[in-house]
Amino acid sequence: MATKACITKQPQGLAFFEKYLPLWVILCIIAGIFLGKLAPEVALYLDSLSIYVEGAPVVSIPIAICLFFMMYPIMVKIDFGEVVKASQNLKPVGLTLFINWAIKPFTMYAISLFFLGTLFLGFIGPEATDLVKMPFGLDLPVGASYGVGTVVLHEGVKMLEVPLWRSYLAGCILLGIAPCTAMVLVWGYLARGNDCHTLVMVAINSLTMLFLYGPLGGFLLGVGKLPVPWQALALSIGIYVALPLAAGYISRKMIIRTKGEEWFNTSFVHLLTPITITALLITLILLFSFKGETILAQPLTILWIAIPLFIQTVFIFTLGYVLAKLLKLSYEDAAPSAMIGASNHFEVAIATATILFGLSSGTALATVVSVLIEVPVMLMLVRICLRTKGWFS
Repeated sequence: MATKACITKQPQGLAFFEKYLPLWVILCIIAGIFLGKLAPEVALYLDSLSIYVEGAPVVSIPIAICLFFMMYPIMVKIDFGEVVKASQNLKPVGLTLFINWAIKPFTMYAISLFFLGTLFLGFIGPEATDLVKMPFGLDLPVGASYGVGTVVLHEGVKMLEVPLWRSYLAGCILLGIAPCTAMVLVWGYLARGNDCHTLVMVAINSLTMLFLYGPLGGFLLGVGKLPVPWQALALSIGIYVALPLAAGYISRKMIIRTKGEEWFNTSFVHLLTPITITALLITLILLFSFKGETILAQPLTILWIAIPLFIQTVFIFTLGYVLAKLLKLSYEDAAPSAMIGASNHFEVAIATATILFGLSSGTALATVVSVLIEVPVMLMLVRICLRTKGWFS
């Protein structure tokens, strides 16, 4: 078994920001809609502050800054030196990796495809379309087809016009290939699980994402007949995973060397607590400043997206929990193993959706819906774990 040495900061349950996250998200949705209505030029100007390649915006600078500060506090808390000790606890590690990378991406695709592409298609609108970014490096003439999209000229910029439901599907795909590496520390603690195992899996998932996020995302987007922007996928992984991961690793080493591990755990980490969620909420305001018209015109849009996400979350949790029981894991390992797969790394999904498809895309909106349902659904699963603790020896 892994030792307690890997615990760099004991989670203390849901802090003020995390506890009321759905409320902050709703307020940001309202603020974003009002911003889009009252001062649309502000959001447009911020989104125009981008890095351009061949005349096309590739990386929005304000969003990149926000998303870096969403990711960095997560990465700096991880002691990657403990990953090598995971070999002492192969069963829960193997189960978590199997659920996260061999099962979850494909069940998310199947469930979302059924609900968005079949069951709810009449509500979303079979003819409804969405404008998404052209894949990085692709230069097609107006009117050309790419996947299920058609190249159109929008405000002087070439974009792809795709079915709206497929844009939502892309957001679900990006969530399905992003296992949680942040809030799951809280869920594991509240369920009285093995904190060390949770932290080790956070480290392993972060490293695994560097290698599997791009290929899995590209494959499933291609299966869904959506644009497969390979270069942008690689760029997004570099900016939103590799960069904060490297910054967190280096700064963690430097801070501990100069100030000591106790100061790092008791003071520095405490200062970072609200930064991730604050950066997330600023990003949401920008996202909804563009999507306000869609929400007002179709207020049930969020519900159509939330239902498959909820079903996927419960299904993956149940599968992981039952397999943990069959593998005869202890409850302390079973609970976090099941919840790591169930929870989504919505920060990375939002970041990737923004850089691949655009801030105003339905894809970005779908990833935001995950933020809305994350806390209440995961708290429900925590209660289930605590009530069924006796099932495990």
